Amino acid sequence: MFAIASSSLCARITLNAYSDVLTYGAIGDGKTDDSNAFLKAWDDVCGTAEDTPTLTIPNDKTFMLQPLLFKGPCKPTSIKIELKGTVVAPRVVDDWKFKEDNKTWIRFSGINGLFIIGGGKIDGQGSSWWTKYPRKSNETNKPTAIRFSNCHNLTISNLTHIDSPRNHISIDGCKDTSISNLHIAAPGDSPNTDGIDIASSTNVLINNSIMETGDDCIAINNGSSFINISGIFCGPGHGISVGSLGKDRTYAAVEHIYVKNCTFNGTSNGARIKTFEGGSGYARNITYEDIILVRVKHPVIIDQHYDPRNIDNIGQAVKVSDVTYLNIRGTSLVNNAIELNCDTVIGCTNIILNNINITLVDGGETQTICTKAQGKCSSCNPDVPCLSRNSSTIRY
Repeated sequence: MFAIASSSLCARITLNAYSDVLTYGAIGDGKTDDSNAFLKAWDDVCGTAEDTPTLTIPNDKTFMLQPLLFKGPCKPTSIKIELKGTVVAPRVVDDWKFKEDNKTWIRFSGINGLFIIGGGKIDGQGSSWWTKYPRKSNETNKPTAIRFSNCHNLTISNLTHIDSPRNHISIDGCKDTSISNLHIAAPGDSPNTDGIDIASSTNVLINNSIMETGDDCIAINNGSSFINISGIFCGPGHGISVGSLGKDRTYAAVEHIYVKNCTFNGTSNGARIKTFEGGSGYARNITYEDIILVRVKHPVIIDQHYDPRNIDNIGQAVKVSDVTYLNIRGTSLVNNAIELNCDTVIGCTNIILNNINITLVDGGETQTICTKAQGKCSSCNPDVPCLSRNSSTIRY
């Protein structure tokens, strides 16, 4: 296994300068547009010569913000945003006023050493978006709530984030990120409301958080490596997923993913890897360890046919290899608790299952679907017949 090491993530913050958004003209009544006050405060903390300035969003206030961009690079080596109050998006779709990026509500770009903490709340007010664009085919019409682009040495902690129009947090092109003690929540039937999406990023640590969403609690996408996830309670939602990868015949690369000590409660999936037919590249060195399952529909699944409509792409796939499932236990809603649905030509290689015990919610026996997978299983319930095994250690 690996560990993320970054001295910058553990650096002690020394506070020398404060910028309260109220002093820049913010009202905080939940109705007035406070975007300009926030941007003015940001310009000061980003441009100051002080070490680790703080932008303060005070408690007992609700600040309505239109889509805006906090942009770097900044002069200080680190900046702290202390979110104690609440920030809310416009209430209905027609009230949103997009400028440069019509896919994001609040974007942070090109900032090093950014700390966002404070115990406050972020409310994307996404219900009007879900009503207007209810289907997955409409997902590009809806904005991400918070996006971090090319932000290095990033820390996000102790926040509540609810009801994003689309995914709640995107980590894109970032290095050395630490995310902890978040509560992300949206109704289970809200479309495409992923908790955290990661792409083109490395050295990301996510731990000790509750994620209740209408889509993946965490999705790990193309270009991601050294992603360490632990202590996540996921449910409702679609589990913690690698992918989807390789859409529209694209090349994808994901590796060194470690998911440990997580609970999936009432999710449609648990530990999932999903790739499109016709893609290329690889997803490798992936581990799910110490996982608890409670009434999960698809507890363990590798799906290299994520979009079977692409029938012309058969014969090419993102290669899935070196995947380990260790110490996974709990209950499944369906008979097929383990699904290794691999590409008929390329297949999946070196798939290791060890100490697996998944039963039906009524205590009955579960089964396996296994196509073109190669590897080993030991102490597996249900048995995985397409993998080699030590029959003396298999439990039923």
